[in-house]
Amino acid sequence: MTVEAAMTGPESAIGRRETKTETILAERVAALVETLELPDMPVAGQPLPAGFHWLFFTPFVRRSGLGVDGHPKTGGFLPDTGLPRRMWAGGRISYHAPLAVGAVAEKESEILNVVEKNGRAGRLVFVTVRHRISSGGTLCIEEEQDIVYREPPAADAPKPVPAAAPEGAAWTKEVKPDPVLLFRYSALTYNGHRIHYDRPYATQEEGYPGLVVHGPLVATLLQDFAHRCRPEGRLARFEFRGMAPLFVDDSFTLEAAEGETPDSLSLWARGPNGELAMKAEAVFGA
Repeated sequence: MTVEAAMTGPESAIGRRETKTETILAERVAALVETLELPDMPVAGQPLPAGFHWLFFTPFVRRSGLGVDGHPKTGGFLPDTGLPRRMWAGGRISYHAPLAVGAVAEKESEILNVVEKNGRAGRLVFVTVRHRISSGGTLCIEEEQDIVYREPPAADAPKPVPAAAPEGAAWTKEVKPDPVLLFRYSALTYNGHRIHYDRPYATQEEGYPGLVVHGPLVATLLQDFAHRCRPEGRLARFEFRGMAPLFVDDSFTLEAAEGETPDSLSLWARGPNGELAMKAEAVFGA
């Protein structure tokens, strides 16, 4: 792994780059297929399913290198914003070419933008990171991730009211996220964020009513759902944004409808009370 540039403040991280190389191990792919109970089991040489690239290239650091929340401390590749809470708010993924299971792949990451804002929720810092994953000299996946850093909410701050999920779904699928699903997804993706497996921390420190379902887990399920809705198509682009948290043991629904163009689908995750938890768009290519 190589890291370029030095940091003096959050904005100075713009342009910072990092490169990692990893083998797309069939064993880890199989473990996620079993965890999500998907019907198709890709083997070496076959394309990696959409969203499964999040199994790889995640830093695994010493415990002394972790923050209180279980994430690796900032100040290396990601900027030190001085804010304790972070969340992956959404992203845009382009699938240019198949990434084969068993292949050696390289991920080049670059911080595209750092923006600081102040609002009713206090100070916020938005970091946009671009990743390019290549194998054998071919660009396979290009992705932009939106990461938000924020202050802890005040104890008396009103809870945000989520928007209602759209109506008119043509396809639906129910998902019940139990603690084992969250634990296994955390383990497979090397995600140490304590809100996903440490209930006392999630409820007492971060003020959630229970363990929080991973945003990338929901996004992965939505990508597989898009494939089930359009089995003849090739997913070329997927864009998603988290709108409201989902919690362990509360069933939610994956839903989809025809998109604005013939080659697209509108997708969303409906929470147990009808709230819009995640919205997404899938675009298919030839």
